Amino acid sequence: MVNKITVVGAGNVGATAAQRVAEKELARQVVLVDIVEGVPQGKGLDQWQSAPIELYDSRVIGTNGYDESENSDIVIITAGIARKPGMSRDDLMNTNAGIVKAVSEQVARTSPNAIVIVVSNPLDVMCYVAKQVTGFPRERVLGMAGVLDTARYRAFLAEAMDVSVRDIQAMVLGGHGDTMVPLISYTTVSGIPVTQLLERSALDKIVDRTRNGGAEIVSYLKTGSAYYAPSAGAVQMAEAIVFDHKRILPCAAWLEGEYGMSGLFLGVPCKLGRNGLEKILEVELTPAERVALGKSAEAVREPMGKLSI
Repeated sequence: MVNKITVVGAGNVGATAAQRVAEKELARQVVLVDIVEGVPQGKGLDQWQSAPIELYDSRVIGTNGYDESENSDIVIITAGIARKPGMSRDDLMNTNAGIVKAVSEQVARTSPNAIVIVVSNPLDVMCYVAKQVTGFPRERVLGMAGVLDTARYRAFLAEAMDVSVRDIQAMVLGGHGDTMVPLISYTTVSGIPVTQLLERSALDKIVDRTRNGGAEIVSYLKTGSAYYAPSAGAVQMAEAIVFDHKRILPCAAWLEGEYGMSGLFLGVPCKLGRNGLEKILEVELTPAERVALGKSAEAVREPMGKLSI
């Protein structure tokens, strides 16, 4: 347990993340920040009142400012507008870049030693905004993308094979969008290569569904986007950091030569511990996976070039 974790954004993703952090008792105090008056206060109070039932002692408070978040150990940024039907993640960029910039300025002022986990979309570009504005080293700015994409991939595989999600080991790399790269070559079911259990045509359909996982949910909800799985992904990262688990998770990290790339955030295998990003693991990719990862990087760089912060 750390002293304080702040979640910025009290919408569906942020509020659910705050509740998960509290229920797992990752911090003595959980601060929920949002600009809408009354919303974080009300949701924070509601969550705190569930503590005697769910049996946790993490104190949840809501606020419209950042003074209460001072000296947070971890800050989870979920602030931003949600994607609507027909809207790509890149459509969100300009509006959410302004929001994440403002948030990052406050985080740097009040919690200069925090580890930042970005959830806001378009994810990879928002990580870049947060890193540039805070000035934090790459070890302390990470993006929650690959964890979510991998969870979707594993869920679809489990459904297709009628097996437990616990037995599926998999990893999705690349940008958080249509160019993400599920690594079929590293996907196993209790150590058995998935290619021995599913036809390639079935795997290709699952990969395609994974790439469109967020859009599929948006098409159902009409006026909102996913939040249960995204919040779970962010909190899994926070948990690995809080308890120094040394988990190997696919996260958006700032590359400095890894996989032959530099100067961008991209989903790669990361070791997470108490200091945040402790190591990027460079795994051997098939020629097709390496080409796909390169294309995914290009898809991240293109909107970065249009960004003004």
